[in-house]
Amino acid sequence: MAVPKICGVETEFGIIHAGVEDSNPISASSLLINAYVQSRGLDVGDHTMSVGWDFEDESPHIDARDLYSADALAPEVETHLVNAVLTNGARYYVDHAHPELSTPEVTDAMSIVTWDRAAELILIESMDAARDRLPPGQELIVYKNNSDRKGNSYGCHENYLVARSVPFGRIVNHATTHFISRQIYTGAGKVGTEMPGMSSSEVPYQLTQRADFFEEEVGLETTLKRPIINTRDEPHCDPQKYRRLHVIVGDANLSEVSTFLKVGTTGIVLAMVEDDAPLRQFTFADPVRALQRVSRDLTLRAPLALADGTTVTALEIQWDLFANARKYADDTGLQSVGEESGAEVLRRWEQVLTALESDPMSLADQLDWVAKYRVINGYRERHNLAWDDPRLAAMDLQYHDIRPQKSLFERLGVERLSDPDQAQAAMTAPPPDTRAYFRGRALSEFASDIVAANWDSIVFDVGTDPLRRVPMMEPTRGTRAHVGDLFDEAQSSQELLDKLGS
Repeated sequence: MAVPKICGVETEFGIIHAGVEDSNPISASSLLINAYVQSRGLDVGDHTMSVGWDFEDESPHIDARDLYSADALAPEVETHLVNAVLTNGARYYVDHAHPELSTPEVTDAMSIVTWDRAAELILIESMDAARDRLPPGQELIVYKNNSDRKGNSYGCHENYLVARSVPFGRIVNHATTHFISRQIYTGAGKVGTEMPGMSSSEVPYQLTQRADFFEEEVGLETTLKRPIINTRDEPHCDPQKYRRLHVIVGDANLSEVSTFLKVGTTGIVLAMVEDDAPLRQFTFADPVRALQRVSRDLTLRAPLALADGTTVTALEIQWDLFANARKYADDTGLQSVGEESGAEVLRRWEQVLTALESDPMSLADQLDWVAKYRVINGYRERHNLAWDDPRLAAMDLQYHDIRPQKSLFERLGVERLSDPDQAQAAMTAPPPDTRAYFRGRALSEFASDIVAANWDSIVFDVGTDPLRRVPMMEPTRGTRAHVGDLFDEAQSSQELLDKLGS
């Protein structure tokens, strides 16, 4: 039986320091995050709202293929930059030249939607807090996108808990198929291309922002020679039982339907792989070229060459995966992804594929790439503009501006799935059904006694030597059901640790 598909999303946001010439994005990102932490620290009395990140267990160089390559460039761990753990169990930090927020671990796709929306609200509040600290005429502006149009791309990474016993090659085979074809509903849309040697006359508009930047089918890197399947083997939990599939091929979505389907369908596909469901094997002749061809095909009908000489479309692949998923749900159930959330994923999946097959533009109120295309193309046609007109690129960027009063996305009436009150609460409250509850509750109650924290442990200083590290190697423990009463009863961190020990 498939393990629970505990999941999370890491979003790197674009940032501009308006009103400053030659601004430093690292400094701007640090200022943004510090402004939020300090402003929230004042709001919660004597408690600080975050602690530093514990790098003790960071190992981004380990490859799931048990390979070592001298020219492989694993992500550099930047320990000197701002790196905070929040009371909702999330991580908020500077990653290279971007503010990045990693949601806490959750158990289903609908929860991802809630805590991803909370992440957007945190960034909005961060901009407001920074504005209060900057001189007049200066502002930090944050975009939820994936490209600066200067050849640089930044990611929105997904993470899924997978059983260690599943052969990694089987994951690669079926995940590659899904990642290439799911772009038809997960793409955030993009005016033009940043592929060297290509122009907007060849690619006026495409489904995704990320496809231009991928060069390999499988590999360890995330910033150079990006692979469709990332092989980083850093589980952040019991490595004997689990692996964490680190997915770097997706776009950062403002559409909550796209986010829901992106995470929900992938969780089901991985559950089917774990349970050895009879999935059809699609082996692409050239996976990277197939990824990019799907992104550049607004008709959704482009034939993708398979290794056996036949062809298939992205829609056909997704219909095949959906049919298998529905049978899997009937035969096995969807407990690993949450029965209620899983059932809604199946309903939405079928509805979206049906609409994409008949009239993609009917999904302008649901999917990012369609919503953006309709408004930009409408403007282009009204003003008789070429696709390389800079005004269209400016509209593309404005779509991703997360300032509510400036965001083009906010004006288009795209459907939201999150509950506003729940998303607001999720800015500070952790999910109740994963270990993130213990992390977040500990920070809320005993922040002054916590030295550092990361995904799989928290280090306490209770005034005696040595420091006390509490391991959290099982993502499904440390929940409100497991430890809620202990927190309610404990009057101090020492008492909490004593209760945990007993």
